[in-house]
Amino acid sequence: MSRIYERLSTAILEGKIDRMPNLVQRALDQGLPPKDILDKGMVPGMDEVGARFRRGDMFVPEVIRSADAMQAGLGVLRPRLSESGVELLGKIVLGTVKGDLHDIGKNLVGMMCEGAGFEVIDLGFNIEPDAFIVAIKEHQPAVVGMSALLTTTMRAMGYTINAIREAGLQDQVKIMVGGAPVDAEFAERIGADGYGSNAPAGVELAKQLVGAV
Repeated sequence: MSRIYERLSTAILEGKIDRMPNLVQRALDQGLPPKDILDKGMVPGMDEVGARFRRGDMFVPEVIRSADAMQAGLGVLRPRLSESGVELLGKIVLGTVKGDLHDIGKNLVGMMCEGAGFEVIDLGFNIEPDAFIVAIKEHQPAVVGMSALLTTTMRAMGYTINAIREAGLQDQVKIMVGGAPVDAEFAERIGADGYGSNAPAGVELAKQLVGAV
């Protein structure tokens, strides 16, 4: 591995937000392909963040800082990825369902999905079922992710999936759900394709749903 790839991974792992743009630019100046910078330097760093989080060796504030470092690097790299015609893993539409104003977990999933190579369309929070339908029609995503933090808003996930089904769009996308009150049994009951127990698990699920792992 090139030394710069190792430095990129370490900077993400340590949450070095200010260092990432310079490191990415240095890698580009060395003539390294943008896709290699992402795949060999940045993604492995976020993969290790996810692994440590699952083991209990990292906590949410540290994961958020690492995700912010990833975003800082992507700010420099993203235009060069577009210029080089790199194909991403696919598009993913994310939103917190109607009635729920919590979005920290959803935002973290979005940042980590982008770091993993997805194009992320973040609808925000308190999203009506119709807004998900419009986004699916407009963006043609591979995956739709829904979040809810309250037991009182969990039902909105089922309503949204039903609306997507009634619009004839369910066969076009994979649907994943997550949030503190959600579990795998609930996800199966409402017709979701999968459930992520936390942000790293959500990213792994999204990759599985598009056949990337």
